[in-house]
Amino acid sequence: MANISDIIENFILSNIGDDSIIQLSRNELAGQFNCVPSQINYVLSTRFTPERGYVIESRRGGGGYITVIKIKSGNQYEEISKLIGKSISDRESEHILIRLIDAGYLSRREAKLIYSCINDKALASASDPKAQRAEILKNLLPEILK
Repeated sequence: MANISDIIENFILSNIGDDSIIQLSRNELAGQFNCVPSQINYVLSTRFTPERGYVIESRRGGGGYITVIKIKSGNQYEEISKLIGKSISDRESEHILIRLIDAGYLSRREAKLIYSCINDKALASASDPKAQRAEILKNLLPEILK
């Protein structure tokens, strides 16, 4: 059985539409799923990140509307390389891999294999795991995006 975060994420994804944008009321969404508004914030902040290809715009007052925008990108390599930068956390790298799955560049199995090589446990002996992770991802990107 899916947890509430998965259900909320799937609802947003299924309603984002062809124009890659959806406007939501945090309170209405919380009421619809019988949860607290902070649960909606959690889903937005962990599942709709730039690393996964989304931008969130929040508007206070007037019902507290949130706009979720799916980034339309022309050059995936440049965009993802910029997100990776010179160092990247374990969690951010996981989000980038999910983005690559969503875009059809990787299967779940391939992403799991890559993640097993770049997670905190695998890079525990590296002097700078975040920088090492970034280098590995940047080296893999050209092959992934072919």
